[in-house]
Amino acid sequence: MLTTRLRVRLAAESLGAAGLLAAVVGSGVMAQRLTDDVALQLLVNAAATATVLGVLVSSLAPLSGAHLNPAATLAEAVRGRHAWREVAPYVVAQVVGAVVGTALANLMFGLPALHLSHHERAGAGLWLGEVVATAGLVLTIGLLRDGGRAALVVPAWIFGAYFLTSSTSFANPAVTVARAFSDTFAGIAPASVPAFVVAQLVGAAAAIGLLRILEVPTPESTATRESAA
Repeated sequence: MLTTRLRVRLAAESLGAAGLLAAVVGSGVMAQRLTDDVALQLLVNAAATATVLGVLVSSLAPLSGAHLNPAATLAEAVRGRHAWREVAPYVVAQVVGAVVGTALANLMFGLPALHLSHHERAGAGLWLGEVVATAGLVLTIGLLRDGGRAALVVPAWIFGAYFLTSSTSFANPAVTVARAFSDTFAGIAPASVPAFVVAQLVGAAAAIGLLRILEVPTPESTATRESAA
């Protein structure tokens, strides 16, 4: 049975994922309707996504940590910063919220709530882009010493990664699954989803390995380990 605290955290994760996808998909549709310039479309999409993500992280982090991303949740669990028993509920909440957010964006623009994308995204270059995008995101989260900066630093990485990666930085399995349900600028064909998710998990694993190399134990953490031993 879910505790009240966990229900609040799951509601925050679901709400955050919904808001993120509403921004990703909605801004993509709006950009396409405003201009035929693909570079400008991507800029609008990136700016709206990063801005809304910053608001969501700032607002929801005190409630749930504002993971909004199964790869981030898994990474936090592997690193001992999130309870394993909460991983599955978090992932379900994130995916459900993301799909709801996609449906909301589609409906706002007069499109069917859920319609499968035909935008194929495949190839070694794109998969490598997702490895880099996700690794960078997990590293960014993991190296933060001041949680209050997450609302600035995480969106900044996502905005930059939109342009520095070949895949335009999905970097999130829940986002990837949800974007398959919108045949718009932001969409991804269902057949392309599994490889993207695998690449994202590989990126998260690479980031975890790098964090183990880069992180220097603080006196407090060392003392905690010694006392636990």
